[in-house]
Amino acid sequence: MKVVIVGAGEVGRHLSHVLSEADHDVTVVEMDAERASQLDEEYNIRVINGSGSSAGVLKRAIEDGCDQFLAMTSRDETNLIACSLARVLGARTVISRIHDQTFNDTSHVNYPLHFGIDMMLNPEGLCAVELAKSIRNPARIAVENFARGQIEAQRITVDERARFKGKSLRELKLHPHVKFGFYQRGEEQDIPSADTVLQEGDVVTVFGPPNELYKLRSNLDPHASGREVRVVIFGGSETAVALVRLLNNPRFKVRVIEQDQDKCRRLAERFPQVTFINGDGTSLRLLEEEQIGNADYFVASTSDDERNVMTSVQAAKLGARHVQTVINKSDYEEILYNLRGVLDIETLVAPRLVTANEVLRYLSDEPYIELFNFPNQAARILEMQVSLNSPCAGRKLREISWPKHAVVVALLHKFQAKVPGAEDQILAGDRVVVITRQENIKDLLKLLRND
Repeated sequence: MKVVIVGAGEVGRHLSHVLSEADHDVTVVEMDAERASQLDEEYNIRVINGSGSSAGVLKRAIEDGCDQFLAMTSRDETNLIACSLARVLGARTVISRIHDQTFNDTSHVNYPLHFGIDMMLNPEGLCAVELAKSIRNPARIAVENFARGQIEAQRITVDERARFKGKSLRELKLHPHVKFGFYQRGEEQDIPSADTVLQEGDVVTVFGPPNELYKLRSNLDPHASGREVRVVIFGGSETAVALVRLLNNPRFKVRVIEQDQDKCRRLAERFPQVTFINGDGTSLRLLEEEQIGNADYFVASTSDDERNVMTSVQAAKLGARHVQTVINKSDYEEILYNLRGVLDIETLVAPRLVTANEVLRYLSDEPYIELFNFPNQAARILEMQVSLNSPCAGRKLREISWPKHAVVVALLHKFQAKVPGAEDQILAGDRVVVITRQENIKDLLKLLRND
């Protein structure tokens, strides 16, 4: 596959190395002459020294063909212009890195459509999704990478006092974008049908928007919904803002420590439900005054790795139950992963790694991606892309003859992800998440990919 990458910063450099190691034909466009020269010496890739927003430079990069174009500079405007030019010059798939959430707002202008972009990636937003996984529900199954936090899967045990106990799924008045995908009853494990009756002790896997699943939990397990989760975030960074959005639920009591007074005030105006503390998070005295030791989760998310690590260590020593840290520099990754246990840091997240992982998902030549495999291989959660010649393309879910014991639990169309209903239409290029038995995989590939 021919891949062109604009920008050789932390993210672009890592992508170029990973993709070249995977035998892709990689070309990198980098404006900084010294950085371009260094990249050319270190990796077996083609490097062009020039501006990613120059049509002439991009024409040179794309002239031999381009399957995937990745604009990965730290400047949104450069990335958008580069993607727009690449589309005109013939790039098949165009992906842009963005920071400013304004470009995700399509209420006035659909930026992706206007610039011809297939996918926008926000490294800080992807980091926030990784951090939010364990905070939102430690027992959940991780399908958030597919939906970038918009869809979640949770396993819930049906309690003896559950309102839904003794009712079939057909009888339940569920939110239209919530689905039951799997259940375990003693030794029995299967994908439920509309006639499946919920019984006490059943362990069910449900899919839907996080806030809707939170409401559903009270109908399945009244004990699970009451406890507040106390979260302290160090730094009012883009990652912190994205995390605050993902934790927009009354059960999360979020506090953010930010040293810059003006930024602290602006963020407090944007998120009135969050407590903002103006102060130095590296100060042991401040951490003690704010009773960080009582926090369920402490998240260090500034752009300064040294401050993140030292504050995380202090929070762990004070008694914070779970400590999560963002690492921005590649130089620190290996040693910190090795010392994670010693430092009592539970989760380390690096923007360049989560971004590279997300890109690699879309460059995969595999017919499907396995997101989760249930015990004893009773069922699997798979992600597949709908091909241009798929028999499903252009049809509604209810019009498709799905294999028995195969349920579509998520649909990603361009930038919108949801748990689909019977009237939702599947289009070529959409990505579909299906929970299914092993024996159905061949039939699903024929339906979705015509393989």
